[in-house]
Amino acid sequence: MTMIARRKRSLRVTKCMLQRDDVEPQAEDSSLHDGRVRSFKHERGNWATYVYFPYQPEEKFEEMMEDLLSTAAAFGLALTPQEELHLSLSQTVVLRHHWIQPFTQSLKAGLACCKRFVCSADRLKVYCNAEKTRTFLGIEVANGHAQLLDVVRVVDKTMTEFRLDTFYQDPSFHVSLAWCVGDFTVQLRQCLQELQNVVDNHEEGPYHLWLDCAELRCRTGNKTFQFPLAP
Repeated sequence: MTMIARRKRSLRVTKCMLQRDDVEPQAEDSSLHDGRVRSFKHERGNWATYVYFPYQPEEKFEEMMEDLLSTAAAFGLALTPQEELHLSLSQTVVLRHHWIQPFTQSLKAGLACCKRFVCSADRLKVYCNAEKTRTFLGIEVANGHAQLLDVVRVVDKTMTEFRLDTFYQDPSFHVSLAWCVGDFTVQLRQCLQELQNVVDNHEEGPYHLWLDCAELRCRTGNKTFQFPLAP
């Protein structure tokens, strides 16, 4: 069998398997998730999946976060700190369980040509999810945008193979710092300059978040796959 024939057969099988209807919808109880609402129903055999670079905060980051939260509170906004800090390189998509292995193998193969790099972020920006159920305060990447786009192209190629949504057309790469339930975009933007002053007037000088993009990760359900980039 030729490579083209195998690829066509693989795509037909993928489409068939992804469209199997053997799932059981479950009711979503937002009280179990701090008021957060899942953007799609949980179904047996379907695994929420996304790709990202992790960020390990340093001590001065924690100090800055305390100041940001207290400043937001002074404007009547109760923000919750993000538990696991990361920079997303994909949308959250749904994978069937039996496609996790070929999906991650595809990612690994594509990332073989990617080298590690460092990016930095220093400007605050307000984000809201498509469903308008959560508002985020994020810090946007200033340097390293081109390298991040290169990695996104690899991730998008895998997403396309599995007929999943690719990343945003003109992405605003960022690390989400804190969030609140509901659409508070307007209120958060009204005090954004005061929050930015916290970043710019840090006691040790303007704060820059440095992200060592050395290992890409893929979270699918309760599993995390790690993909070290070449030095």
